[in-house]
Amino acid sequence: NMAGSINKVILVGNLGREPEIRTMQASGGKVCNLSVATSESWKDKTSGEWKEKTEWHRVVVFNEALIGRAERGFKKGTKVYVEGQVETRKY
Repeated sequence: NMAGSINKVILVGNLGREPEIRTMQASGGKVCNLSVATSESWKDKTSGEWKEKTEWHRVVVFNEALIGRAERGFKKGTKVYVEGQVETRKY
């Protein structure tokens, strides 16, 4: 029995492309979209060869200070450490 609940995720991965930064029309605030790749590799038990699996995560950043850093220094391939909450959207 868990007292309360937690929605927290930590991703350590690499950017798959340049950050996309845009200004929201209503508030004038900025929003930044990051495409983060996380990879895991393991040795196949039967063949003995290395396998790799990559997952792609779409990260939306609203923090102005972080967006400033993204504008100045983030590019494709940059290693990032992201902490936040998961929000599932239905498509």
